[in-house]
Amino acid sequence: MAPFHIRQFQERDYKEVIDLFSRCMEEHIPATFHRLLKLPRTFLLLIGVPLAIVLVSGSWLLAPICIVLLLLFLRFLASKAWKTHVSTCLHTDMADITKSYLSVSGAGFWVAESGGQVVGIVAARPAKDPPLGRKQLELFRLSVSSQHRGQGIAKALVRTVLQFARDQGYSDLVLETCVVQQGAVSLYESMGFQRTGLYLLDSIVGRVIDFLVLCFTYPLPSAQEPRL
Repeated sequence: MAPFHIRQFQERDYKEVIDLFSRCMEEHIPATFHRLLKLPRTFLLLIGVPLAIVLVSGSWLLAPICIVLLLLFLRFLASKAWKTHVSTCLHTDMADITKSYLSVSGAGFWVAESGGQVVGIVAARPAKDPPLGRKQLELFRLSVSSQHRGQGIAKALVRTVLQFARDQGYSDLVLETCVVQQGAVSLYESMGFQRTGLYLLDSIVGRVIDFLVLCFTYPLPSAQEPRL
């Protein structure tokens, strides 16, 4: 297992960071597709539409063709959700990482480097509209290369953000993640994050595929040591 170290993002890392983030997000397409297949309305769609076509046309040969086309369409929807997410990120905060994070007070962007390559990333910046009396830091873009998982890199990146939050005087570290990102959900819960909310992604694709987002919070009282 090659050693790794965590450091602040540098401009020379940009291409590696973008490539890593895009790959990691698109890895969730199969899990999203499988979740979509388990929805009751998907089952009704896969049964009802072919049956209706058979009743109208009188040909059972059209039923399997219809099912295949529906499955391809559902796979497209799952892919569309994640590719749209990546595109949105690359045109907003990740279009200029230095401007979005390193030039913002109380924000940061870190990379995990191993063997001269960027193998993990994480970002954080002040949360918008925190509860009254709370100063919250929001964690973003946690990603680790598939070839370097199981080495504690993700946990080390989150710990880096937790320490940064303490040093900057934040009262909470908050984040959001999709329910299909089971590895991330397990990681956050194992580190003491608390589930604080659940909502449906407000987009056409999000509603169709039941794209649920989990909210997590890690309270950081000034006198409290990390519960890791």
